[in-house]
Amino acid sequence: MQKNTYFISDLHLGAPNAAASLVREKAFVNWLNHIESDVEELFIVGDLFDFWFEYKKAVPRGFVRALGKLAELSDKGIPIHFFTGNHDMWVFDYLPSEIGCTVYHKPIVRQLGTKKFYIGHGDGLGPGDYGYKFIKRIFRNPFSQWLFARLHPNFGIGLADFSSKSSRKKTGDADAKFLGEDKEWLVVYSKEVLKEQSIDYFIFGHRHLPLEISLNENSTYINLGDWIQYFTYAVFDGNALQLMAWNPQSNQAVPHLTKG
Repeated sequence: MQKNTYFISDLHLGAPNAAASLVREKAFVNWLNHIESDVEELFIVGDLFDFWFEYKKAVPRGFVRALGKLAELSDKGIPIHFFTGNHDMWVFDYLPSEIGCTVYHKPIVRQLGTKKFYIGHGDGLGPGDYGYKFIKRIFRNPFSQWLFARLHPNFGIGLADFSSKSSRKKTGDADAKFLGEDKEWLVVYSKEVLKEQSIDYFIFGHRHLPLEISLNENSTYINLGDWIQYFTYAVFDGNALQLMAWNPQSNQAVPHLTKG
């Protein structure tokens, strides 16, 4: 049987509330069941959770169905690659120890099959957004993380959850508008990378908008969309990559028509 590599991002489990999140979490588990027979590697490209912070003896409650299924896949020998996003950047060693996944805090370059991939969540890359880039440096500073860990989990997680609820990525709707190729900052960033090295596919999340844009005759930019509005993901068969959409009602996958 042909084996495929799958890419998914921006599920934001936990948002906007437990009930709505549970619906998406169950859809995610159904999708994992669907791909289980042919998945060779799974890339979760950021913002699986709407918020995550690991205290020494505590983690956010919930997500047991998703975490259990991911652990099951890992136990079967399927490599799971977890990229931190701007909402779950404080993933440390809990997921690697409990699930067996590999965690990445920065973009990576990987050869998959016949193609070369550049993979990352996408936050803080490209021109502009200097305010967020400054805040990101603070949040990723070990001393800042140590200070936050001093807060009681009930207060710390509650505070962070409140902050997350005010984010534009809470629903994805405000940001999920195509800006035009020359204004899509991850497209601009990808073109800059191409000046230094050859890449076949750039895979990003963060934008909450499924996009497939040809950068040149050999390189393509892919944004994975989200699982709030679009339920999209990408599948790579060793030669070509395709954006797909999952129908939570019928539990079926269909090709997704993209912009760009």
